[in-house]
Amino acid sequence: MADARAEAELVIFAAIDDLFRRTGIRPKDVDILIVNCSLFSLTPSHSAMVINKYKMTYNIKSFNLSGMGCSANSIAIDLARHANVYAVVVSTEIITPNWYTGSQRSMLLPNCLFRMGGASLLLSNRHRESRHAKYRLVHVVRTHCGADDREAFKSNITSIGPHVLPASEQLLFLLSLIVRKISNLKLKAYVPDFKRAFEHLCIHAGGKAVIDELEKNLQFGNTSSSSLWYEMSYIEAKGRMKKGDRVWQIGFGSGFKCNSAVWKCNRSIKAEGDGV
Repeated sequence: MADARAEAELVIFAAIDDLFRRTGIRPKDVDILIVNCSLFSLTPSHSAMVINKYKMTYNIKSFNLSGMGCSANSIAIDLARHANVYAVVVSTEIITPNWYTGSQRSMLLPNCLFRMGGASLLLSNRHRESRHAKYRLVHVVRTHCGADDREAFKSNITSIGPHVLPASEQLLFLLSLIVRKISNLKLKAYVPDFKRAFEHLCIHAGGKAVIDELEKNLQFGNTSSSSLWYEMSYIEAKGRMKKGDRVWQIGFGSGFKCNSAVWKCNRSIKAEGDGV
C-alpha cells in the first residue's frame, strides 16, 4: 500500500507541477479537479490528496473516477464541461499493487502491458483563454454497452459519424443502405472513410499488437487512460499538429465502454516537445 501511494504521489504530483509551470495558473485558480485511476483506489481519494497537497480552495468541485477502465479519460473530459471555469484533469494508472512477482507465465501479462505514467491537462471555456488554448473540444460521445460489449465500438462510431463525416461520405453510406433495402441482396454496407474527417487518430493502446507498435514508434508502452495524451503529445513533438487539424481520440474501458473525443487544433504547434 505504501509503495502504491508513493507511486501515485510521484506520478500525479509531477504531472500537475509541470502543468502549473507551463500554464502559469495557480492551484487556487482551479475550479474543477478530476482524477481518474482505475485499479488503485484510496480513501481519502486521489483528488483529496491533490487538494491537500496544493491547498486548493474549499469550494472546488472534485471528482475521483475509479474502476472505469482505460476509457476514463474521455469520461473525465465530459465531466469537466462547465461554464467559465478552470478544470484540471489528471489521468493515470498505478501499477504497483497489481505487479506480479511470481513465475507463472499466464500471470505476467499485466507486467508486460502496462507502464508507469500519467498526464494532466487544463481545460477552460473562459473567453480570455481562447487565444492561448491549443485545442477546442468539438464533440464527446460516450457509449456503455454492458448488455452487449461487442456493440461498443460500432455504437460509438455510429453516434459520432453524423457529427464529423463530410456530407459526401454520409450520402454514400445512405445510398448503400437504400440499395441494400431495395435490392434485398446481401450486399456489404459502405464503410465511411473516417480519414476524410480527421488528420490525426489517437487510439487507446489496449492490446498487445497496438502496444507493440506504440513501443516501436513512440518509445513507450501502455499507460492506460493517459496513453491518448501521450500520443497527442508525440504528434506535437514531431511538429505534425497544424492549425485546423482535427484529432479523434478513442478510448476503451471496462464495462464495456467506448468513448470518443474530437478536438480541433487552434494554432500550429512547434516541434518543441511541450506536451499536452
